[in-house]
Amino acid sequence: MALILSIETSTTNCSVALGKDGVLVSLKEDYNDQYSHAERLHVFIMEILEENKKKLSELDAIAISKGPGSYTGLRIGVSTTKGLCFSLDKPLISIGTLNSLAHQINSDGLIVPMLDARRMEVFSSIYNSDFKLQREIEAQILDETSFVEELNLGKVTFVGNGAPKFKEVCKHPNAIFVNKLPSAREMVPLAEAKYKSDTFEDVAYFEPFYLKDFVAGKKKAN
Repeated sequence: MALILSIETSTTNCSVALGKDGVLVSLKEDYNDQYSHAERLHVFIMEILEENKKKLSELDAIAISKGPGSYTGLRIGVSTTKGLCFSLDKPLISIGTLNSLAHQINSDGLIVPMLDARRMEVFSSIYNSDFKLQREIEAQILDETSFVEELNLGKVTFVGNGAPKFKEVCKHPNAIFVNKLPSAREMVPLAEAKYKSDTFEDVAYFEPFYLKDFVAGKKKAN
């Protein structure tokens, strides 16, 4: 039984949710095609608390979507969450981004959350209809043979901003494509479950799950 603030910044959607006992109380999002996290995240946090007449000190924990996703988005979200948890002495809860994304789908078949990772690459994993992990997260290059074994067995729902990319090359009749971004909404019950089981992160050492190493471009010699 907890009051938990959930933060999602792994894509262009800057999303903040307030949950009480695992039930969504309030949600603020900015479905912009640009990254607005630096400008909107702290504003959303304060607005959602003020509108619900709550103070930061009343929170029982703060949850963050840990990735994979955008390097910049994840860094902003994680650094904000760690700063709040440290200053308020509150526990930090991390939620896998693809896990919460999968929970946007209600299906009796497999669910494949996938996030765009540039060109024809995506970050993806596979869940069954009960949201049990069937395949770990991978960075994969999509082509017409991707997920063919799963598709031959039955209906598969591909959800995320990587789904339209796969739709271009996948013509299998069992494939369903849903173009959605991760949201803090689905984090609310997941964060409550982790709070009840005392599954917390070490605030000092917690880092985002990038999946792939960030490689900065080198300056060209004059």
